[in-house]
Amino acid sequence: AAQSKEKADEEAIRVFAQNLRQLLLESPLGQKRVLALDPGFRTGCKTVVLSAQGDLLHHTVVFVNNVASTKTIQQLIAQYQIEAIAIGNGTASRECEQMVRVSLDAITSTPYTIHATPQVFVVSESGASVYSASKIAREEFPDEDVTVRGAVSIGRRLMDPLAELVKIDPKSIGVGQYQHDVNQTRLGESLQLTVESVVNHVGVDVNTASKHILTYVSGLGPALAHNIVNYRSENGAFPNRKALLKVPKMGA
Repeated sequence: AAQSKEKADEEAIRVFAQNLRQLLLESPLGQKRVLALDPGFRTGCKTVVLSAQGDLLHHTVVFVNNVASTKTIQQLIAQYQIEAIAIGNGTASRECEQMVRVSLDAITSTPYTIHATPQVFVVSESGASVYSASKIAREEFPDEDVTVRGAVSIGRRLMDPLAELVKIDPKSIGVGQYQHDVNQTRLGESLQLTVESVVNHVGVDVNTASKHILTYVSGLGPALAHNIVNYRSENGAFPNRKALLKVPKMGA
């Protein structure tokens, strides 16, 4: 029985790692101005505007099947010249998407001018609630509540899934079955290795990468990742690879 369990565990962990890898390697939309909505019926859809760099510019709440909300969406799209819209796939996702599409269809007959109609994407929001209550999210948005952080995570996932998903414990992303029944240590190690291999396969842009994703780069640890980000914020972008040697504790 123990042997069968071990065999089953190994297979489950392999599927887990494979699914995680596919999710992390989803193609990013890239740097675009994004309107992101975390759908909900009772409390409304938390709506955030993100700059092309993923910074939070504005947040509000809209309600499905509400004329005023349609206007709000049109106004935000025009004001920030939104290029893409991300909608979480949770409760009320379909109704929220319908409302957004109605807003877009009617926008030409409003006083708002837009240069191009933004594309609409439905984004998986698994793990977004885990991120929104995490220490990382509190560091990034100390003054915002969990619902705003969750909507930001949904928008950023569309722009760059890898950079956003590395902030969440891989077990919370929900990419396998029976995750609590398998050997937790083995599962943790396997998923950690998967994230590392994907980050090193894709590479990172040292001028935009967050501290969390830099930690996964071979040869860098939390301390060096922290130093790189600090150096970058004080001295601006790195012009070339050689400039990285000026980062404290960075060796050849």
